[in-house]
Amino acid sequence: MTQKKRFGDRSPAEKGVIGMVFLASLAIVGFAERDLHLRPPDQVRGSKLLWRLVSLNAVGALAYLGLGRR
Repeated sequence: MTQKKRFGDRSPAEKGVIGMVFLASLAIVGFAERDLHLRPPDQVRGSKLLWRLVSLNAVGALAYLGLGRR
């Protein structure tokens, strides 16, 4: 059985890619949450609370940005 690599054991290039993916994910979630905060409820498909919960990860945030706005 192979042992899992720890973050510190990865190459600088791998660490850079992981960091960039993490920052992109944070940016997408932040943008979706800000949009939800500023958008009036009548311009959101469904419950704003439900979309806030769904958009806590990048996949849910992209779903909101693509499907949840009117």
